[in-house]
This record gives sequence, structure tokens and C-alpha cells, in this order.
Amino acid sequence: MTARILDGAALARSIRADMAQRAAALAGRGRPPGLAVILVGEDPASSVYVRNKVKDCEEVGIRSILDHLPVHTTQDSLLARIRQLNADPSVHGILVQLPLPPQIDAHTVIETISPAKDVDGFHVASAGALMTGQAGFLPCTPYGVMKMLEHAGAVLKGAEAVVVGRSNIVGKPQAMLLLQSDATVTICHSRTRDLAAHTRRADILVAAVGRMKMITGDMVKPGAIVIDVGMNRDAAGRLCGDVDFDAVREVASWITPVPGGVGPMTRAMLLVNTIEAAERAAA
Repeated sequence: MTARILDGAALARSIRADMAQRAAALAGRGRPPGLAVILVGEDPASSVYVRNKVKDCEEVGIRSILDHLPVHTTQDSLLARIRQLNADPSVHGILVQLPLPPQIDAHTVIETISPAKDVDGFHVASAGALMTGQAGFLPCTPYGVMKMLEHAGAVLKGAEAVVVGRSNIVGKPQAMLLLQSDATVTICHSRTRDLAAHTRRADILVAAVGRMKMITGDMVKPGAIVIDVGMNRDAAGRLCGDVDFDAVREVASWITPVPGGVGPMTRAMLLVNTIEAAERAAA
């Protein structure tokens, strides 16, 4: 068996086309959607991510506001700027690019963003809404994974799902979304004993632990759908995931590549959340 490729880049293009139509409808009503992106400092990876997000906004018709602040920005001044954006009715989403410089507490920053504009889905109110099944903004990466599973025709009801990783950004919300879709979910992590015993049971395997090629071919159930959220660099500087792609591809039924898998979907779901925030505000 050779797995089919879950092409996140292609699916993201389709989502962006749909978001462009919804953005145009809002603009036609005099309510163009707006996203504020705050970047503090000069982290190279963060600069690339932010540049891509701004480009995505331009493509679909979302007005983007980029605040690029110096690395020595104080926490108080950053919080003051966020409060200004919270009060601006033309701004529907606020994103503060992580990581932040050491003098700034990321949790305090995230909790200062209005839950109505928390398009990253990181606010405790968003996490609570997800936990209790209420309406809120979903974190973009787990949201994108669910769209990819839907695209692959995955039957989640009653399926065994294993999530490797327990972060607040990916692992925990991913498990909750799978649980809401009636999968039976196991959360594993870097300290799980006999990890392979768990992953071999998985009909759906999501790897989001941040360890290069940690999931090998012998750890995967034949026919499983394997989603690789990892983003690492090998000794040659090439991007690779948490999954040994070449080995696992010979076992799984579907697999996401790195790059070109989950990453483009994460960016696409940020646009979805921003449009949703603008539509809620317009209503």
C-alpha cells in the first residue's frame, strides 16, 4: 500500500477562494473584514509567517494592519495597543505572533485580546467554548486538520484516534475536536510509555510533538490516516515533520507532506476565523 497525499496547499487554495467571496459580500455591505497582526522583534521565522499571513489577506480581500514593533517593546505598551485594536470596530481579528521577547508574558497578551477578536483561538474563553461545545473560535491548526480529515472522507464516528502531543495550541484542542466528532481519543506525549503500542491502534494518527521523524513505519496501523503537524529541520536544513514520511507512506492510506500539508491549512483557517468574526460583527 502507498498512501494518498493529503494536499493541504490545494485544499487551502479552495478555502481561500470561498473566503474571497464571503469577504466581497461583507465589503459590498460596507463592512470589509479587517485583521490586525502584531509582530514584536525580528525573529526570522516569525517574519516569514507574518509576511505570508498578510499576503493571504490581500489575496482574499481582508484588510490587514501590520504593527511591527521593536524587540525592546514593553509589555504595557503592547497591551495598550491591543486594547486600542479591541475598541476599533473596523478590526475584526487580532493576532499577536508568537514567540514574544522575554520581557513580555504571552499568556497576559493573549488574555488581553477580546474573545470576539481572538481569531487564533488561544484565549481561555475560546478554549472553554471548545471544551463545552459552545460557539467560539477554533485554533487554526486543529481546525485545519479537521478540514483535511473531512476532505479525505475519514469516518470519525467510533474511530480510534491518537494524538501525539499535548500543547494548548494543537494537541489538546485537536483531541477535543476529534472527541466531538465521536472518535475515541488517546492523547500521548513525549513521556508516554510504549508509544508505539498506542499509535498502532490508531485509525487516525495526529503527530504534533515536535520531534523529527519520531513516528516510524512500524508504529502505524496499516490503512491509517496520518496527519503530520510537525515542522522541524534536518541536518541539511530541509523541512521535515514528526513522521518518517517515506516509511509511513508505505503503510498508511492517507498522509500529509511536510511542507505542503498542515501548514497551508493553518493559514487558511486564520482567514476563515477572521471572516467569521467580521460576519458576526456585521450581524
